[in-house]
Amino acid sequence: MKRIMELITILLTLSAFSSSVTANDNKSVMVPLPSVDDFSRGENGWAVGLGAGIEYESAYEGSDEFAIEADPAGAVQWRSGDNVFYWAGEALGWRGLRADTWLFDVAVGFDEGREEGDSKDGHLNGLGEGEEGTELILQVRKAFDANWRYWVDGRIVTGENGSIGLLGIGRRFGAKNDGSGHEVALAIVYHDSDYANKDFGINAAQAAASGLQETTLSGGIRSIGFNYNYRHFLNEDWQIFGEMVYEHYNNDIKESPIARNNYEAEVGIGFIYIF
Repeated sequence: MKRIMELITILLTLSAFSSSVTANDNKSVMVPLPSVDDFSRGENGWAVGLGAGIEYESAYEGSDEFAIEADPAGAVQWRSGDNVFYWAGEALGWRGLRADTWLFDVAVGFDEGREEGDSKDGHLNGLGEGEEGTELILQVRKAFDANWRYWVDGRIVTGENGSIGLLGIGRRFGAKNDGSGHEVALAIVYHDSDYANKDFGINAAQAAASGLQETTLSGGIRSIGFNYNYRHFLNEDWQIFGEMVYEHYNNDIKESPIARNNYEAEVGIGFIYIF
């Protein structure tokens, strides 16, 4: 509840100065990035885009097993000028554009945690179920111009199980400014000790139950990552999207018995219908 109240306070604060910037209601999207969902067609009011995607991904953080998973895609949004309130999956948040080159995003999400059954080969047996919990997500993107060809990104995710941060830089490709095209980004990821041990730590009880070596990690650099996003409009109502993610872990994580791979990877594709 405390974090939800923090989110409401931030939303009200950031929305308060929106009147100082004139919104361009004729834009089809707030920012022309394939990674940012915007189903408003440039109009104020409600917008809904729903679909599904298929992902081939690491079964859990540090896994050497891969699995195919089908997930829902899209969001329910309400737009007012350069402000969008949204509900997307397990996240509820606000996104706002300021001065054409600043994009703020604040959301409350849910972390489902890890389950022993995530490893079909039994590599998580004895480690117990991961802690579930809510997360507060804060993100700021700064473009070098209003076309959003190049941008830098800062993101913090904090919750009951620790905090993780990201610093990145991205490049958008494509001739249109409607949110279609290609986008690539590079990032360096940091985590605190709580978040590090949530995914890769093994306490005394877990060590006794699993037979794995007791492991305690400290905070610091978690990984170097690469992200690719794609979006194409098949027609006025249908979109196809794709994503590839690669995250290469640092040496501390590689030494954890849980990290059977020194990386995490994911590739996905899906369709969204705009109502």
